[in-house]
Amino acid sequence: MHFVITGAAGMLGQDLVAAAKGAGHEVVALPRADLDVSDRTAVESALKSARADVVFNCAAWTNVDSAEASPDEALEINGAGAGNVARAATASGAWTIHVSSDYVFDGTKRSPYVESDPVGPVSSYGRSKLAGEREVAAEAPGRHTVVRSSWLFGASGPCFPATILRLAAGRDELNVVDDQVGCPTFTGHLASALLDLAARRPLGIVHVAGGGSCSWYEFAREIVAGSGLPCEVKPCTTAEMPRPATRPAYSVLRSERGDDAPALPAWRDGLAEYTAVTRAVSTG
Repeated sequence: MHFVITGAAGMLGQDLVAAAKGAGHEVVALPRADLDVSDRTAVESALKSARADVVFNCAAWTNVDSAEASPDEALEINGAGAGNVARAATASGAWTIHVSSDYVFDGTKRSPYVESDPVGPVSSYGRSKLAGEREVAAEAPGRHTVVRSSWLFGASGPCFPATILRLAAGRDELNVVDDQVGCPTFTGHLASALLDLAARRPLGIVHVAGGGSCSWYEFAREIVAGSGLPCEVKPCTTAEMPRPATRPAYSVLRSERGDDAPALPAWRDGLAEYTAVTRAVSTG
């Protein structure tokens, strides 16, 4: 198949480009430097000339806290930008696969969120991602898949494990919140799942996230334990570690769509692969 990937220089975008090329697909990779998805005219021109079968929209404003200070800018990329991609993809005859977030939920549920659960974002970032979902559905009716995922981490960009390892290397102890629970998702695993979805093209929203669930504290403890660093990881509450943006306290994702939703390996397996990849890169 012939794919276009927006946001191709991002953490997920890089893994998706590599996975698609490795599977023998033709890929037009469009990093932000080459295509700003908020520029409607540029998006229309780029996708018209690409003539893709499937357009993956990985372009996003991903900094959750900075979205609180710049809500309009985040909305322009995550909301209107997603609509621009879906509109141009549909005009060119392509299917749109758009990547969204668990942060569209308010986090008050205490069992896994499924696709039909009511949304209610509690941050500017979450509201911008929800706007993107709605733009995609409106601009690509009958020709879109919205993939909600959770707590992405990967070897091709800044992420939680990289931050924890950097901090743990210089400290005796770390405090990490234990009252936010989600599904850490390795972008290498998610990239493979996106290719599977491109082949099957289920219509509408699909939840795809790492298997199992944990708190940020449990995730950090596993990261440090695997590194061998002599740093103690201690739990704390969100109130003790305030951030500009509110996070959902519970945002575990599962799917009610059966075979439409690819099942990813457990988050610990994703962490093991992340560790193997980053160690291989660091040792040359």
